[in-house]
Amino acid sequence: MAEESKKTLIEPEEVRQRIEALKESSRQMAEYIKIDERRERLAGLEAQQASPDFWNSQSKAREVISATNAERAYTVPFDALLKAIDDAAVMFELAEMEEGEARESALRDVLSECDRADGFFGKLRMQSLLGGRFDQCNVFVKLHAGQGGTEACDWVAMLYRMYQRYAESQGWKVEEYDVQPGEEAGYKDVYFRVEGPYAFGMLKAERGIHRLVRISPFDANKRRQTSFASMETVAEIADDIDVEIKDEDLRIDTYRSGGAGGQHVNKTDSAVRLTHLPTGIVVACQKERSQHMNKEKAMNMLRAQLYEYYEDQKKAEMDRFYGAKSENGWGSQIRSYVFCPYTMVKDLRTECETSDVDGVMDGNLQPFIEAWLQMKASGK
Repeated sequence: MAEESKKTLIEPEEVRQRIEALKESSRQMAEYIKIDERRERLAGLEAQQASPDFWNSQSKAREVISATNAERAYTVPFDALLKAIDDAAVMFELAEMEEGEARESALRDVLSECDRADGFFGKLRMQSLLGGRFDQCNVFVKLHAGQGGTEACDWVAMLYRMYQRYAESQGWKVEEYDVQPGEEAGYKDVYFRVEGPYAFGMLKAERGIHRLVRISPFDANKRRQTSFASMETVAEIADDIDVEIKDEDLRIDTYRSGGAGGQHVNKTDSAVRLTHLPTGIVVACQKERSQHMNKEKAMNMLRAQLYEYYEDQKKAEMDRFYGAKSENGWGSQIRSYVFCPYTMVKDLRTECETSDVDGVMDGNLQPFIEAWLQMKASGK
């Protein structure tokens, strides 16, 4: 037992070396992400926000706020990284003054702080992979039930919850635009917007067909069922990007918003559905009580979808942004979620996998997103 106890002792020199390695890595990271330039840009943006006439132009103000959040997405975790390293260094000096079990306990606390620093490194590494033109933008997301009937509709509801949890973990805001309920359970379609720094850059990794294998809760015989759902993402583009939408190309339908009954039931046709006739793109919004506000939000979503549609046409690479429009069924999935006879979530593009199905469904998507971004960055 004594020999086993000695093996678990933490060597102070190893802890010292780890702290020094973190300091060196932070210096390299500062150069790689150009932290000084980012701090300078952030100061300029914050000065603009302090101006008395900042809100005179709503569109310009939104651009400045978006740019500010994008810079803070680097500076905030970098500052937290430096603080964690400094704290670890101070804690290590105090630990060296201790003896016996007290020193051992203090050194474990130092290692915990080093682990926290590694977490901030991971966040910064992730940010460094996001260099696309619209990666820092908000994102419009559509979930659509594929093969599987009621099972597929229920699967869409599960995915919707999963992405809500992931957004919550990132500090992002989710705004539901429109839902089309399934006949028995779940949703046929869900449209929503995610607002936050690099929301599009991260969630574009999720675009594609998601396959579920489980024992059906809707089958009295408890048979195993396979269901499919697609996930599409479109970046919310700035107002200064011109997308022409002719009135004659647009069909506008209004309908009564869904929701709970009672005194709060919507008695007017405030929900709006827009159909762009030349492309067949359809968007809808029923979130607001005002038909005007719903139309404005739907138009923003349509502009974003049309921009990427036209960009795809120019480049003749339709799969670049519309990979999710492949057949919503067998052989097209990007990721499999297996609940039975074993538990596993596996991304078929990157081979990233885990047996922690519950964790993934609770929004732990970071390993899959990071693996995909690294794969794209490597050019594979």
